[in-house]
Amino acid sequence: MRKSFKFAIIAAAAASALALTACSSSKSADGDKGGSASGDFKVEVIAKGFQHDFWKAVNKGAEKAADEFGAKITFVGPQNETAIAEQLEQLNNAINKNPKAIALAALDTEAELDAIKQAQSKNIPIIGFDSGVPGAPEGAIKATASTDNHAAGGNAAEHMFPLIEKKIGDTPVRIGVVSQEANSLSITQRTSGFIDKMVELLEKKGVKVAVVGHDKFKNNVAESDAKVIIEVRVPAQVDDAAGKTEASTVLEKADTIAIYGSNEFAAKAIINANGSFKESKLGADKIIAVGFDSGALQQDAIRNGVFAGSVTQDPIQIGYQAVKLAVESAQGKEVKDVDTGSKWYDASNIDSDEIKALLYQ
Repeated sequence: MRKSFKFAIIAAAAASALALTACSSSKSADGDKGGSASGDFKVEVIAKGFQHDFWKAVNKGAEKAADEFGAKITFVGPQNETAIAEQLEQLNNAINKNPKAIALAALDTEAELDAIKQAQSKNIPIIGFDSGVPGAPEGAIKATASTDNHAAGGNAAEHMFPLIEKKIGDTPVRIGVVSQEANSLSITQRTSGFIDKMVELLEKKGVKVAVVGHDKFKNNVAESDAKVIIEVRVPAQVDDAAGKTEASTVLEKADTIAIYGSNEFAAKAIINANGSFKESKLGADKIIAVGFDSGALQQDAIRNGVFAGSVTQDPIQIGYQAVKLAVESAQGKEVKDVDTGSKWYDASNIDSDEIKALLYQ
C-alpha cells in the first residue's frame, strides 16, 4: 500500500501543473561583498508550507541571507504540510530551473527520491532545513540547518529547574511530561532532551529520579525508590480530547509540582486540561507549566501567568542558515550541519522585538 501510494503521488504530480502563485516569493540582491555571490546566483528554497507564520519567519531569514550574500532566492511551499504531491511538483520545477543550489524541507523523502537523484545527476547541491531530508541518498544533502531538538528540550528543563527546586524535599514529587507522540524524531528528541537534562540537574543535587509512563523514555529506577518521578504521557491518538485526557491525568495527582509540553499540541493539551478544573492548577505558587513552540493559547497562558514560559525554535535563523549553506556549498566550500538554536521566552520578554519575530499564532 505504501509503494502504490507513492506512485500515485508521483503520477499526480507529473500529470498536473499545480498553480504556485500565492505560494511563493522571491528576493534578490546584487553585490560583491566578501564571500558574496553575483546577483544572478539563484537558490531555490522549498519549505513544508507557505501560509503559516512559522514559514513566513523562515522566509524572512532566507531573504536576509540573500541580501547579505548577494544571491537571488525563490521561496515556495505547498498550501499545507500534507500536500506531498504539490511539494514534489515544486521541487521538480526548481530542478528544471538549474539553480546554483536548492534548500529543501522535505514533506516525504521517499516520494521525492527520483527528484533528489535528478538534482544529484545535475550536480545541484541540496541543503536540508527545518526537519531536513531524512533518508536521502548518501551525499545528496550537503548539510542541514535545523534545531537541535534534544538541546532545545534541555533548554526548557534548565529554565524550569530553578522554579521547582524549592519544592523538592523528603516527600516524593512528580513532574509531568506530555508528548504528542513517541515516533516523530523531533518531538521525541524534545521530550528526551527535557527528561535527560532534568535528570542530570536533579542527580547533581543528589536526588534519585524515576522516569515512568512510557517504555521509550523510562529508566531503571523504581517509582517507589525515587524522590522525583518524571511521568511521561503520550495520547493514543493525536487529537485534542486525547491530549487533554493525558494532561489531566498528571494534573489531578496531588504530588505533581510541574508539567512540560514538548510541542504546541502538548502545551495546548495542558492548557485545555487546566481549564476543566474549577480553579486553575497552574501558576507560580501552584503547578509550574512550561511549553514548547508558540500559538495563541500558549502566548496568552504566559502573559496571564498560567505558564512560566516556553521554548521556541528560531525560524529566522533556520531560513538564514539554509541559504547561507546553499551559497557556500554551490561555491565549492565545505559545509556542515548547523544548529539554529532555540530561545526561552516568558512574560518578561514575550513582547520584545527579539522574541516577537520568532512567535506565531
